[in-house]
Amino acid sequence: QVHVVESGGGLVQAGGSLRLSCEASGSSFRIYTMGWYRQAPGMQREVVATILGGGYTTYADSVKGRFTISRDNAKNTAYLQMNSLKPEDTAVYYCSAARLGVYSWGQGTQVTVSS
Repeated sequence: QVHVVESGGGLVQAGGSLRLSCEASGSSFRIYTMGWYRQAPGMQREVVATILGGGYTTYADSVKGRFTISRDNAKNTAYLQMNSLKPEDTAVYYCSAARLGVYSWGQGTQVTVSS
């Protein structure tokens, strides 16, 4: 089973940028669909972006044009570049590695956007 660890969260002003990283353990990283999810206080966890091993990406409508998901299969790492951040992007961001319906989750990293 793969294990993932997120890093890169923090406090940023509205309009600023952050890059989150998600490092996965183990081999065969490329076979996993990597995803970024977020959960704001009192809200359900929602998908932000996903990327297949070959690079195909999907995005939530709320982040299209502002966030970019990417991966480096040689480094077993996925990234989420977040630009033009808004206060409503404030949440705990989680990385997932998924294969055949089985998800591995990281511990989450806090992103706080001040107005």
